[in-house]
Amino acid sequence: MKPIIILPTYNEALNVEKMINKIFNEVFKNQQADVLIVDSNSPDGTANIAEKLQEKYKNLHLLKQEKKLGLANAYIEGFKWALKGDYDTFIQMDCDFQHPVEILPDCIEKTKEYDLVISSRYVKDGHWSKDTNKNRTNLSCLGNIYAKTILNCPINDLTGGFNIWTKKALSSIDLDKIISKGYSFQIEMKYKCFKNNMKILEYPFTFNKREYGESKINKKIMLEALIKIWKIRFSK
Repeated sequence: MKPIIILPTYNEALNVEKMINKIFNEVFKNQQADVLIVDSNSPDGTANIAEKLQEKYKNLHLLKQEKKLGLANAYIEGFKWALKGDYDTFIQMDCDFQHPVEILPDCIEKTKEYDLVISSRYVKDGHWSKDTNKNRTNLSCLGNIYAKTILNCPINDLTGGFNIWTKKALSSIDLDKIISKGYSFQIEMKYKCFKNNMKILEYPFTFNKREYGESKINKKIMLEALIKIWKIRFSK
């Protein structure tokens, strides 16, 4: 059995090839992990680049969505696809290099003791890149405090998207009952894992600044996610 990295993409043509090459040539040499790209019909040709890379990497898989349906839909489709395979670890991360893929071997090692490993900005030795926009870091910090308080949940980094799930943790969640469509998905998944009494570790990392392409996060998206928290709290 091996880990699978699930990468949702939308207009990541500037990043996808660099990311795939780094995963297979630097971090998981000899293709010791699989990668699944879930592309939401990117108009910039992200999926076409991924298809060409499949000729080079036999452990690279691609799901092409007919249209952009939101982050939650992309991940749920990717999780369901991966759960049918022979994988024991499911890595959830972005394709824009803000999540440092080089820490994954250490995080995967931690899944021997924990059901969910959250790469966290808000524990000791966890950081944001020094040149990250201060408005974004402040909004994220306050948003996590707010979510943690409303949900009465001990997780410090509820909104982060760099997470390592064991099959036990991921299978404990009914993906068909997820109510989130956008970035509140990150909060809902962790909260359900906590409610299901899974063993959770927050592993410190530094959230890097995006080098290529444009961020999909903005103030409106984050505020919508924080409003959704009340529905998440009372969902089953």
